Amino acid sequence: MTDTLSKTLTVTEAQLACAMGSGSLRVLATPAVVALMENAAAALADEILADCSLTTVGTAIAIEHTSPTPLGADITATATLTAQEGRLFHFDVTASDAKGEIAKGTHTRVSVKAEKFQEKANGKFE
Repeated sequence: MTDTLSKTLTVTEAQLACAMGSGSLRVLATPAVVALMENAAAALADEILADCSLTTVGTAIAIEHTSPTPLGADITATATLTAQEGRLFHFDVTASDAKGEIAKGTHTRVSVKAEKFQEKANGKFE
């Protein structure tokens, strides 16, 4: 088990702000940065959970997206576990491209029983 995990992607048309509706420019959208950060944290939490009937869901994320990244660039998001309190997992998250840091923040996930959580969601409007 590790306390840090990274995920990398190459910026595609679908991840641009103008395509995601988060802006009008052809730069990496903030929601795409958040998704990659959350993906890294979720994967790290899954490594930590010993019970395969459990998973985690995101409950809070706060980031600063401070630098634009163009189409075709590689970005890497890194999640570092800073604390685990019962079912809560707290992470520092960062994202960078070849020129340096583009975003940083914090993210919290909570462990849930996967099947029970899914059943609750499926029945929400019944």
